[in-house]
Amino acid sequence: MMAAIILVCSAVFFLQFFVWYCRSIIAVSAKQPLSPEVQDVTGIQRVASGTDFNRVMQLLQLCPERPEDRQGIQAIGAYFRMLSFVDATVARLVPSMKSWTDAERGHCTYFAAIALERRISFSRDMLAQQMDA
Repeated sequence: MMAAIILVCSAVFFLQFFVWYCRSIIAVSAKQPLSPEVQDVTGIQRVASGTDFNRVMQLLQLCPERPEDRQGIQAIGAYFRMLSFVDATVARLVPSMKSWTDAERGHCTYFAAIALERRISFSRDMLAQQMDA
């Protein structure tokens, strides 16, 4: 019985830490403006929507990967899937949870758009280095 309690508490603490970690990553990217080029490519003008996440992630996969972005993108992808699960289950019963999950999913999309902008910039830098060599 004690082992089950420890397991449940550990899972809850891990989930809480994971949510805080993802929200801190999102908070850092929320301060950065999107360039007009990325706004045109993604279709995000002012507020990102959770429905655009998969499309932005597909665009992100087309760009060369930056090693320093890999963990953050994977974490936000998992966070987005968790939010989608909460949106499909619990949020249907609690209306205030629905608006929160929609806003958080939009923040995840904005993070992915910022990561796309970084990858585009990285690709340009790589191309410039190859042109100089």
